[in-house]
Amino acid sequence: MSEKIFETFTKSFREKKYKHNYILHILLFVVTFITTLLAGIEWTTGKMGPYQLSDLALGLPYSLSILFILGVHEFGHFFAAVYHKVKVTLPFFIPFPPISGFLNFGTMGAVIKTKEPIPNNKAMFDIGAAGPIAGFVACLIVLIYGFTHLPHAEYILQIHPDYYSPDYGKNAIGLAFGDTLLFSMLKFLFTNASQFVPPMSEVYHYPYLCVGWGGLFITSMNLIPVGQLDGGHVIYSMFGEKKHEAIASIAMILLLLLGVFGILESFLNFGITIGWSGWLFWSLILFFVIKVKHPPVYQFENLDWKRKTVGYIAILIFILSFSPSPIIISL
Repeated sequence: MSEKIFETFTKSFREKKYKHNYILHILLFVVTFITTLLAGIEWTTGKMGPYQLSDLALGLPYSLSILFILGVHEFGHFFAAVYHKVKVTLPFFIPFPPISGFLNFGTMGAVIKTKEPIPNNKAMFDIGAAGPIAGFVACLIVLIYGFTHLPHAEYILQIHPDYYSPDYGKNAIGLAFGDTLLFSMLKFLFTNASQFVPPMSEVYHYPYLCVGWGGLFITSMNLIPVGQLDGGHVIYSMFGEKKHEAIASIAMILLLLLGVFGILESFLNFGITIGWSGWLFWSLILFFVIKVKHPPVYQFENLDWKRKTVGYIAILIFILSFSPSPIIISL
């Protein structure tokens, strides 16, 4: 009976003629290019408009880098779905307008949408893992380029002329990105003591480092082993429903604790050096919208050793990319 229901369900999807809405995809991409271009100017110069036409070139490294990482991630999903003959949309890039005084990256990411059920956990695994692994490789490329092409110290002095002053940063709101294992490793491998290497409180002025760090942040968020996140697909496909539910529950508790620690530090100054209030918000979205449990697939089989190896690589990528305190704001 269940087999007939599944066949009827999938047949109804296949009978619907689906055509890519190329105009919408192109329009969203163009608008996202513009919003990331403006965000790039703001991040790299520290100025909040209005901008002159000559300023636009300053935002290009940031904009092109972030579109590259997002595109590689989503097309990883897309081509894996095409390989398994699962109908999906092209990537929808999501623009976000730069708002003065508001922390944003000019985009809320990109998504693709499946147009029919994924028939088994092997296809689920391949589609789920392909995106973050491909995106991670893109992040590596951007970060390595960024660390091997660091500008001289004069660059930061053009943005902050008082950078070397003892009073620099006093009585001002401070912003720093949280370090990750991979970011530290690449910094160690590709820089030396004779160079000016920006601290995490200035990384966002360096477009390739800023975008590479942001790519790792998004990758780690997607690889959290909960519900229908990419990490949820991977863990569910590797270990099955019961183990996934246990792992997802533990992940949710840890994420919630990091969020609570961040709230306590932000508002009560408890001296807690780990956590971020944004994790609390993200955990609520996961719990109420994305859900903790992974929905079952029609056909479940044990993965072969090759896919399991890829799965453990995805887990390692999560560990290398995750920061317990990704955004640190000091008053």
